[in-house]
Amino acid sequence: MDVDFSQFEKNINIDFVNKELLKQAFTHRSFVNENKGQGEHNERLEFLGDAVLELVTTDYLYKKYPQETEGAMTLYRAALVNAQTLSGVANKLGMNEYLRLSRGESKDNGKARENILANTVESLIGAIYLDSGYEKAKNFIIEHISVLIDGIVQQGSWMDAKSKFQEKAQEATGVTPSYKTIRESGPDHNKKFVIGVYIDREEIAQGNGNSKQEAEQDAARNALKAKGWV
Repeated sequence: MDVDFSQFEKNINIDFVNKELLKQAFTHRSFVNENKGQGEHNERLEFLGDAVLELVTTDYLYKKYPQETEGAMTLYRAALVNAQTLSGVANKLGMNEYLRLSRGESKDNGKARENILANTVESLIGAIYLDSGYEKAKNFIIEHISVLIDGIVQQGSWMDAKSKFQEKAQEATGVTPSYKTIRESGPDHNKKFVIGVYIDREEIAQGNGNSKQEAEQDAARNALKAKGWV
């Protein structure tokens, strides 16, 4: 049965001309695999939305922080567009109840669901861009995502685990940490990585993730705990 998106359109104050685009934005690959002929999945929209999100966020930060360095703004942007932030936005907008997922994916409410919600936000941005143009997509991003930067900067959560561990390691040892892939498994669409973080040749901790970047962040978080640098 098709999902009625009319209430969601009211929530975000955007009335889609092409309702199929909105439906596609919420359609996960698993749903399409399980329900042949029920439309397209959202990965192409996600690809487009990711680029629009990065441009709008970069422009917003550039204007908001005229004295800030490139490095700091890169970290601010990463904190704004990571899975945790975007899935939080999705939950605030009530997007979870509109997801079109396979029966298996519907049961998962952990890290996998967080990633699905974050990707769906990017897909939604791509759909808004195609349906209503850049300005409408820009306004949506600023209203629901970019404005979060004040809280992120105030809390200091803009500094990701890798950056924090590098800073602490350099202070304590004068050495920049290195990362090494220990194990890689799973099919291309569902890779799993185990990565170790090292100071000199000493392994400090390991981390897991669905991408090398995610596993490195997990390893850095574990290393901060191992060293008592949290």
